[in-house]
Amino acid sequence: MATLYTQRDSNVQKTWLLMSVFLVLIVGVGWIFSRAYGSPGILWFAVLFSSITSIASYWYSDKIVFAITRAQPIKEQDNRELFHLVENLCIASGLPLPKIYIMPESQPNAFATGRNQNHAAIAVTAGLLQKLGKPELEGVIAHELSHIKNKDTLLQTVVVVLVGIVAILADLFLRMSWRGRSSDNENNSTGAIVAVLALVAAILAPVAATLIQLAISRKREFLADASGALMTRYPEGLARALAKISADTSPMRAANSSTAHLFIASPFKGKQQTSWFAKLFMTHPPVEERIKALNVLSV
Repeated sequence: MATLYTQRDSNVQKTWLLMSVFLVLIVGVGWIFSRAYGSPGILWFAVLFSSITSIASYWYSDKIVFAITRAQPIKEQDNRELFHLVENLCIASGLPLPKIYIMPESQPNAFATGRNQNHAAIAVTAGLLQKLGKPELEGVIAHELSHIKNKDTLLQTVVVVLVGIVAILADLFLRMSWRGRSSDNENNSTGAIVAVLALVAAILAPVAATLIQLAISRKREFLADASGALMTRYPEGLARALAKISADTSPMRAANSSTAHLFIASPFKGKQQTSWFAKLFMTHPPVEERIKALNVLSV
């Protein structure tokens, strides 16, 4: 049976496993293309690029996420109420105070990021601060602090960068394959291989992104909900917040498929599907199920 402590250890193990899988995947694709083109340089490029970006994703992925979401850091004097709310919850949970960011978005939403508790940050949208009451906002912040405490943020944030790496390399190899196909008339068999690999590369990016998002278990959201409710001792606050967030139809300009799994709720408003097949590919559990679980805790 999974506990908070086994889940934290599992998240660290999953992080290193995913980074290793990405390294093997990228090197493997580079090797196939180097054979197809007869150019060892492609393989060495793939090895070097994947090694550097895997290391960079560990140390700098949070900064990349902030750049994608356009979140801006704030100081205590910018929003004392928010700072004091976060500070009080950190004291109650024994966590260091994370950096606090605000996204200029009207949609109510939030996420946490960072490689560990001492290098963590919480980002909330301007819409979240405007549309939620204090108990609801407290529930959302507690949820995000739980992600930090459960070491979800390391796994979540590294995935954002690694998914992007696969997409970039797949697109690069796809473009190379089409150019190679049009100019390579000397060896028809090589041209056929390149054509097949071009199709594989074209499929690789979306498939890899989906599989990795699925690797981030949806159970971590239920775990963070439960941990957050335990932190505030008021599950109803988070339940009401989730209901308001899911009902709000405001779009998010910075919504991105590579960062969607970071948020407390999907930023793609009006695009969710509820068929059994669509649920297999959702980055978050249905909000109704999360609210139901929280209502059980409040009984």
